[in-house]
Amino acid sequence: MHFATPFFINDTVLELKNTYFTIKKGEDDIHLLDDISIKVPSRHFMAIVGPSGCGKSTLLKLIAGINVESAGNVYWNGRDLSEEEDLEPSEIGYVPQFSIAYDELTVEESIESSVRLRVKTKNSDAFYAIVDQALRSTGLEAIKDRPVKVLSGGQKRRLALAMELVTDPVLMLCDEVTSGLDPRSEQEIVKLMYEMSRNQNRIVVNVTHSLAGLDLYDSVLVLHEGKVVYHGPPRALEHYFSVDEAENVYPTLMKRSSCEWQSSWMKRQSQYYENSGMNAHPDPNLTSHAAKTPGHVPQFFALLGRRFKIMFRDSGQLLLQIAILIGFPALVILFDLDGVDQTKSLSETLPATLEQMKQERDVATFNLNLGGLVSGLVMFQVILLTLMGSNNSAREIAGERKIFEKEKLGGVRPSVYLASKVAFLSILVFIQSFWMWLFVQTICDIPSASPNHLILLILVNAAMTAICLGISGLAKTADQASLLSIYLVGFQLPLSGAVLALPVWAAWATRPFISAYWTWAGVMDSLDPKHLRYVKEVTETWLSPVSICYVVLIVHIGIGLFLAYVGAKKAQWRE
Repeated sequence: MHFATPFFINDTVLELKNTYFTIKKGEDDIHLLDDISIKVPSRHFMAIVGPSGCGKSTLLKLIAGINVESAGNVYWNGRDLSEEEDLEPSEIGYVPQFSIAYDELTVEESIESSVRLRVKTKNSDAFYAIVDQALRSTGLEAIKDRPVKVLSGGQKRRLALAMELVTDPVLMLCDEVTSGLDPRSEQEIVKLMYEMSRNQNRIVVNVTHSLAGLDLYDSVLVLHEGKVVYHGPPRALEHYFSVDEAENVYPTLMKRSSCEWQSSWMKRQSQYYENSGMNAHPDPNLTSHAAKTPGHVPQFFALLGRRFKIMFRDSGQLLLQIAILIGFPALVILFDLDGVDQTKSLSETLPATLEQMKQERDVATFNLNLGGLVSGLVMFQVILLTLMGSNNSAREIAGERKIFEKEKLGGVRPSVYLASKVAFLSILVFIQSFWMWLFVQTICDIPSASPNHLILLILVNAAMTAICLGISGLAKTADQASLLSIYLVGFQLPLSGAVLALPVWAAWATRPFISAYWTWAGVMDSLDPKHLRYVKEVTETWLSPVSICYVVLIVHIGIGLFLAYVGAKKAQWRE
């Protein structure tokens, strides 16, 4: 077969040779990609098509480096990526099926965020030049001030492409970016990707289920059950499959097994490639001007600034934080309102009252009421702060997992990402804990050693925030992380022993994991001896020394942050 014009030029840049991607299902090996061999030159626009479940997205992720091939080789301009270093993050643009922009940001802010995280610029002029170029090349200048949440599907696809163009990638991989769009919007996005592929040395690969409108593509790769059954120009598609129009290719595939189709293609592949110049050698002069990834500090401040901006623009979340900050301390006062005067006058009037008291029963009753009041006030503070900690971080990583995974692929370091989360949450923890201590202490005047009381409240909030952040990092979904975190908070009060003493064996088995106990016990241990005596009259729970409480709570924080780092570093692509 001879083509009127070759659809490949003479420099093969991307090549896969006998590539497999295999997963285990029981004792069987399942080949999601089976013996993939293709060649793609630069300045090329390729579509990957095929029935649902044929391996299109799996192949795209393998090229991107998200999936690692089980066998075979992947080459870039003659360099074996299976043996040598992968492409730089800035050399690859990857547009997944899901949105990669935050609803609370504007179009321009989303692109600016992408530049700050992915491109090291010399000055502000260079920074804004990249932003302006991305807006112009994707036709988003007129709507740059619109929030992402009000954009149409087509506009969000354009924004996703713009956010990837900031690094000027040599390889642009797009996964179903036209799905769900109306025909006009789909045509516009395909044309935009075609124009991107005309950039010097760039390859654009688009996964699509649609077989309509393939004319702008330089080549079409057809997959069937993980196997290549065709890779050639779109104009030859109907001829190869003996159909009247491209839409009939999928029904035709079902008439023969994938192995038969693959065998047929392997016999004819060399003919197609020879007539289209595919067997040429890589271009030794081909170079990539990859953008440099910013350092740890610029990425940290970019992530931290974006997180605060999102929080202040998310009116629902902001109002919830304010309501918790004001309402929870008020709840402590409300439930102990009748005893407020007693605690405020306790330190001055109690000794005189004891000298004047004649009846031992009244003394015992007074002491019991006092001990229960002080213990209850502190435990109520502690439990509400653990609930605050859960609310702070249960969804912090899991809720933005998809965007985070995409940003990791683009060069965001997990350690920097986690550091920005810790900085953001530390500010929340301090404000919440300090206000809880100040508000309750001002009104109730709990007779505790104030520095220890405040520090322990900060530590229990930080411990629960860190543990729930770890859960958020490891959880598969945000809802799962929230549910697990709520369960964890729910066990704090009954297992702390502050209300009812646990059996000795149960206390020793559970107490190491209960942050609430260590804060409550530490505050109680900080009371002066006469007040501590009253507390011991109403509880049989053994109180730990405050120094040990500090150590245990710090260990809890460390464990939570370690789990969060493990979860953040682990790849968890979910689409």
